[in-house]
Amino acid sequence: MPSEMTGPQGHAGHRARDPDSRTSLLGAHVPITGGLHKAPENGRAIAAEAIQIFTRNQVQWKANPIRADESNAFGRALRESGVQMVITHGSYLVNLASPDPRLLARSQDAFVADLERCQALGIPYLIFHPGAHKGQGEESGLATVARSLDTILARAHSVRVMPLLEVSAGQGSCLGYRFEHIKAILNQVRSPERLGVCLDTCHLAAAGYDLTTPARYHETLDHFDNTVGLARVKALHLNDTEKGLGSRVDRHAPIGKGILGQETFRRIVNEPRFAGLPMVVETPGPLSRWKEEVALLRGLRNS
Repeated sequence: MPSEMTGPQGHAGHRARDPDSRTSLLGAHVPITGGLHKAPENGRAIAAEAIQIFTRNQVQWKANPIRADESNAFGRALRESGVQMVITHGSYLVNLASPDPRLLARSQDAFVADLERCQALGIPYLIFHPGAHKGQGEESGLATVARSLDTILARAHSVRVMPLLEVSAGQGSCLGYRFEHIKAILNQVRSPERLGVCLDTCHLAAAGYDLTTPARYHETLDHFDNTVGLARVKALHLNDTEKGLGSRVDRHAPIGKGILGQETFRRIVNEPRFAGLPMVVETPGPLSRWKEEVALLRGLRNS
């Protein structure tokens, strides 16, 4: 993938401040209520260095293309906000592993549209869940995800946005809860260099990957590095979890209020192999709560 993929820039030319590659970039998933340009303002309100957004309504399949005035307003707000990085999460309606041909085609169409929206806004990364196999079996489901991504990337050949496979919690028939699932998808796609990975701490715990002691933390990262490669990690979701290790249940909790504890997050935000990466919380708001969590994480990072 071109080197410009690593920065918050797309064809629209929006650029935030150059990220500090020496430290993690902390923030939260913030709302776009009132317009996309409100997201950077919300980021500034919580003193975020990075923010994650939805670029459209998540309960609707269709979305209008980004207008020039929307793109310009977003870029202007971003430059004024102090936010250094914006990432986005794809639609939860999308299932790139679906055995239903109509739903699969609809999912691929929506994914391409999301990539184009990110491009118009200058957002470099689109995070997505690999999908659910819905009874066809994991091996078949993983192959369907890879074929879907081949179709999507071919259609979006001129789009400079990198999709990030998110390691999942493994609820129901959801794929991606094993590092080997991520490896299998990357091994089967024609252009693996166009894809990256997002790690979610709640999902890792739910999937059975322990981060709660120094030894187990390093064991988990080494396992991922040997299976997929830590260089593929482009973003992290920092969420504590209400449920136990290996529960396969995705229930986010505020930082330090779940089973992971503050020390786990201290290790992550100071991890040199994650330096310069956006790390966002996806916990219940409002803005005042996210501001507290970002401040807590910043304190852990500097300690």
